[in-house]
Amino acid sequence: MSNAKVLPPLEPADGQGVVPCCPPLTERPMTADEAERAARMFKALGDPVRLRLFSAVASHEDGEACVCDISDVGVSQPTVSHHLKKLKEAGLLTSERRGTWVYYRVEPSVLAAMGKLLTSAATAA
Repeated sequence: MSNAKVLPPLEPADGQGVVPCCPPLTERPMTADEAERAARMFKALGDPVRLRLFSAVASHEDGEACVCDISDVGVSQPTVSHHLKKLKEAGLLTSERRGTWVYYRVEPSVLAAMGKLLTSAATAA
């Protein structure tokens, strides 16, 4: 049994924009909770196979990919499943079973939140 925490999806409270996991790194120091959440996301992407799988899903046409289309990353199918599970636990992927196949999707809010974390805070004019 895994002791990994499943992160809730990143959804804006008002439904109008993206709520990043954390403020841009240059805006202010992170709180302990923000740092823990960001660390889980980046730790999940710290493995080259996971990063390739995440990239394959994110760049796939229609914004989703069947596991049958992304499993050619140089490891066995059970290992691919393990890595996809870790990406899901980190809140980076969602999945949906359709018949015998599982389709994975990167939520746009996740990519936007990660991008906002790594961007500079807006400079005053």
